[in-house]
Amino acid sequence: MEAFIGSGVVGGCSSLMRSHKGLGCTTLHGTPVVSRAASRVVSSGGLSMKLFDWKKRGNPEYSGAAEVGTLSVTTIIPAPGSRHRKKRKGRGVAAGQGRSCGFGMRGQKSRAGRPTRPGFEGGQNPLYRRLPKFVGRPMGPGHKRTVYGLMKISTLNKCEANSEVTVEMLVEAGMMTKNKEKLVKVVGGEELTVTGLTVKAHAFTSSAVEAIEKAGGKCVLLSPTTNEVINLEEEEEESQE
Repeated sequence: MEAFIGSGVVGGCSSLMRSHKGLGCTTLHGTPVVSRAASRVVSSGGLSMKLFDWKKRGNPEYSGAAEVGTLSVTTIIPAPGSRHRKKRKGRGVAAGQGRSCGFGMRGQKSRAGRPTRPGFEGGQNPLYRRLPKFVGRPMGPGHKRTVYGLMKISTLNKCEANSEVTVEMLVEAGMMTKNKEKLVKVVGGEELTVTGLTVKAHAFTSSAVEAIEKAGGKCVLLSPTTNEVINLEEEEEESQE
């Protein structure tokens, strides 16, 4: 602005008033004063306007067209027009989403709070009821799925022979990271090379049991509530009695 406010603009104030309405100047005690609009006029006498192309098509750096071998995490740029500013609602009528914030003036969906429950489709048969269900699969409300943290055979191969393996021991030794799930399942898929292991977990896959017993080991089930050892032989004898 300092470059535009000069003697050329002040001296040519009368010509500006004749050529551009609204870009005039007033006098204060005989001294000409340039208005804010006139301050944006360049010294040559013409109007200056900054044209901003929001897509910036002419700039290859912005469009992401980098040379081969120079593209990296630090140089990658989103595609033009793919990222938008967050729409600010309830900040005045002039902002575009003031007053009712785009929810209308009347109706159930304009009220405060969540008007309907998730999955509600206005009374018609909802999607979760239209889809066919598999028999015996724990799906829908009231059913739960047991989530386990996994213990792999590759982790058991790092243990010493004829040792007792638990999750706490593996985490303490740095062979496993701490799981957020409380229950642990041993999964197979590989060959166990360490012999004589006694593995304690809450569940075992059939391939894991086969691999451990083939290497001369033993699978010990733990209670999901008390983490105590479950004696399957005693439970079978009690059920037979």
